[in-house]
Amino acid sequence: MCELFAMSSRHPATVRMSLEEFSRHGGLAGPHKDGWGIAYYEEGDVRLIKEPFAASESACLRFVQDHPYRSSAVISHIRRATQGRRSLANTQPFARELGGRMHVFAHNGDLDGARLRNSFPLGGYHPVGETDSEYAFCALLARVARILQDTGQPPPVEQRLALVSEFAAELRALGPANFLYADGDALFAHGHKRTHADGIRPPGLHVLCRSCAADSAAFRAEGLSIAPAATTQEVVLVASVPLTAGEPWEPVADGEVVAARCGRIVARSAL
Repeated sequence: MCELFAMSSRHPATVRMSLEEFSRHGGLAGPHKDGWGIAYYEEGDVRLIKEPFAASESACLRFVQDHPYRSSAVISHIRRATQGRRSLANTQPFARELGGRMHVFAHNGDLDGARLRNSFPLGGYHPVGETDSEYAFCALLARVARILQDTGQPPPVEQRLALVSEFAAELRALGPANFLYADGDALFAHGHKRTHADGIRPPGLHVLCRSCAADSAAFRAEGLSIAPAATTQEVVLVASVPLTAGEPWEPVADGEVVAARCGRIVARSAL
């Protein structure tokens, strides 16, 4: 069982994450994790930090907690290995350049690897590691490449959402397929099913929209702190399970894809 987290904000925010606390809240108790990673978008590029061992052992993560980065888009993943050995190549999130933009992907689930490789052709991208998740990312990029324009600008978000939704519908036939995907312009979150106390079922993701004044206190949750911006801030948060009590976390419907830009949900789709 992996844990996913993402943020899209109107203005860059300082994000502090204590992955040990965050993972305990999501049910991934103790130090028995197989890797962690965080991707921060910054000035058109991605600052990707990941390691193939438990966050509790990481001096690197402690440095990040003490010296947090500012970003308007963040994707984080805590790994519980189901496919592929414990290695850096198999640690998420994954990042690739396509069309002059950095694309980032993280997946929570367990796909039928043989059917995945037989049904989803690759284009110009190939996995470095052995996971179903990275293969799925490379297959998604092959489809995204078909709709890119020569202008250097991404297609309308509705067109990209339709493509991601179609891809997600095919992926769901192979197993649990919650994923986060960012293309340097928008964040796409696909909800499916995940392990709960009573079995594998929806929801696989939850989303929360927040708006706060510049002088408001930081957003704090289990293992997460987001500092306020200098101006009015809008934030969309996505997590495997709700990170706070008493706030309107909304389950992402089974098969739904939510698209967010600049701290707002701009489109939704379900196939």
